[in-house]
Amino acid sequence: MNDESPPAHFPPRSRIAVLTTEPVGVLDYLAPEGGVRQGQLVRVPLGPRRVLGLVWGEGTGDFDPAKLRPAGKALEAEPFQPGFIDFLIRAADYTLTPPPLMLRMATRAPDLDQPPAARRVIVPAGEPPDRMTEARSRVLQVMADHGGASFAPSELAQLAGVGTSVVKGLVAQGTLAEIEAPRDLPYPRLDPSLPGKSLAEDQQAAADSLRGAIREGGYGTTLLRGVTGSGKTEVYLEAVAECLAQGRQALVLLPEIALSAEFLERVEARFGARPGEWHSGITRTERRRLWHMAGRGEVGLVVGARSALFLPFRDLGLIVVDEEHDGSYKQEDVVYYNARDMAVLRASICKAQVVLASATPSLESWVNAGSGKYRRLDLRSRYGEAELPDMTAIDLRAEDMPSGRWISPTLAEAVEARLAQGQQSLLFLNRRGFAPVTVCRACGEQIGCHQCDARMVEHRFQNRLVCHQCGETRVIPTACPSCGVEGKLAPIGPGVERIAEEVAERFPDAKATVLSSDLFHSARALKETIAAIAEGDTDIIIGTQIVAKGHNFPRLTLVGVIDADLGLQGADLRAAERSFQLMRQVAGRAGRQSGQTPGVAMLQTHQPDHAVIRAILSGEDEAFWDAEAAGRQAAGMPPFGRLAGIILSHPDLATVAGFARKLAENAEILREAGAELWGPAPAPIARVRGRQRMRMLIHAPRQAPLQAAIADWLAPHKPPTNLRLAVDIDPQSFL
Repeated sequence: MNDESPPAHFPPRSRIAVLTTEPVGVLDYLAPEGGVRQGQLVRVPLGPRRVLGLVWGEGTGDFDPAKLRPAGKALEAEPFQPGFIDFLIRAADYTLTPPPLMLRMATRAPDLDQPPAARRVIVPAGEPPDRMTEARSRVLQVMADHGGASFAPSELAQLAGVGTSVVKGLVAQGTLAEIEAPRDLPYPRLDPSLPGKSLAEDQQAAADSLRGAIREGGYGTTLLRGVTGSGKTEVYLEAVAECLAQGRQALVLLPEIALSAEFLERVEARFGARPGEWHSGITRTERRRLWHMAGRGEVGLVVGARSALFLPFRDLGLIVVDEEHDGSYKQEDVVYYNARDMAVLRASICKAQVVLASATPSLESWVNAGSGKYRRLDLRSRYGEAELPDMTAIDLRAEDMPSGRWISPTLAEAVEARLAQGQQSLLFLNRRGFAPVTVCRACGEQIGCHQCDARMVEHRFQNRLVCHQCGETRVIPTACPSCGVEGKLAPIGPGVERIAEEVAERFPDAKATVLSSDLFHSARALKETIAAIAEGDTDIIIGTQIVAKGHNFPRLTLVGVIDADLGLQGADLRAAERSFQLMRQVAGRAGRQSGQTPGVAMLQTHQPDHAVIRAILSGEDEAFWDAEAAGRQAAGMPPFGRLAGIILSHPDLATVAGFARKLAENAEILREAGAELWGPAPAPIARVRGRQRMRMLIHAPRQAPLQAAIADWLAPHKPPTNLRLAVDIDPQSFL
């Protein structure tokens, strides 16, 4: 399929092939009354149910046409563009995902088969109420945060965390109004002619280059590499402006929902209207609306999480992957895919441009840029007068560290100095909870999860032990579950909650805020906390990696990394790369404001001479990437070789181990393709949610036909009942 060929039309009662969202795949049906076009969505009978399907093409089966069942009338949605269907096919082929699962990804919106209709919605109407309460304030703030978007009364109340009576009260006051409105409205037009911020010389050159590429048309990928605070966002917003001026649609992917609030405000300031949002925090109504408007071309810019890549855009001209190195772009559940790589694939099909933006790019992107496969644009200095932070190591071997203390005297002194100057400090530790292990000092038992081979993590703020694999929780016990002895349970090691406890003891007059994903039960609560920090409503921030993702805290001038050695251990081939990226990103939070006191980043470490620590401190990024690339190339590892993970799980260990051995004993097809099979072996965490897990790893040269070989290898082997087999092409995790 290609975008130039018009979709075929099938008259009523003709034979059509329909790809359903069920495992049966493509089935033949009769075209409904009125006919149907290729790429349209239909409801089709499957047994006693009616399921969603996509008109794939002309039916090819030899089943008696008289016995074929008719498809239902086509949904009132725009047909999928041929290029989008091609993308779904090629993404399925690359990831070895069954096409029905890919179709589910592309139709992940509620009530798609409901026709457009009017509904009762709440809209802004008049002056503030006579009496303002906290609950009323929250409702009005939600309206403001969403740019005056309309909501059903129950949706608005849910977002604001209030009862519907509060919304009704504001309607009675005349502050809000309840009106009838179409179910799906086009999004406001963004104005690309509005002026953006003034750009520095290197920013302007990069923006001009991106604009030129979009005007020329066709596919291309650009690595936009710039130090933290260099204005990458302003540069790629100029590319968005050019894309909109050309009449095409743009998509900006962000790695974290919490980043979207500030970003949406920047977009609204730049283009005069808010873009569409796509992530888990939006309502069902907005999800349906955006899905339809993307297909009709009536939303110019979408800002979203990785799944936004599977929206049925009518004419996608630009995809920006912000913080392209971030691990959250890899999905490792049901459909295993990397949104960064799929963005490049989709752009190549629909003749769009891709911008991969990062201060610390992935090694894959760095190598592709070095080889000429991607263009590379560099921003080497911070925007305005802001300066890059000074980087220094604190050698913990030379520090006098009392037992149970994790903040060194040197770092504590630096925090005190910032408090005296009215500035903010960030203490970073990439470990949630209070302590990673709870041990009984009487019998030595380490409290573990009932369902997983994992230790329970103490979360003292919630008085719970939590398994970070399956989510099982229990109240922190007073006696050892194994020996029953009271008062002998002890937390081992620090998490951010333990650092918060130490901060409260050492800096009693300072206001501290903990930023950790487990402490926020809604995206809105996290956004509000981040906004409060940015406004100066805290003195010391204590955070996990959530603080490293693009936040701008103007008063923050000190970053202290509690344990810079944490990510340097283990056999993960990306350990050095990830540690380098994370340390660089979190250090970049300091001193981002123009004219502000220069930032300082202090890394507590027992290994100041470690190659990664030295690279972080020296600022010689190119030398680090050169060395990392050379090591990977010598070992034939990605991006110079290929890997695929095979993950097997079953409640019974003998069953999963037996099937894994059977696969390994019949791997001649892989060897003929030039690939090696390593394993099977128990997964590092061998039991999760009560299921025993085995892993195999396939290593192959870069040009090996890996997917075809794996498909041929697995095809003859039918897994036992209840055995799950997942294929992870280009794995990022090996747990």
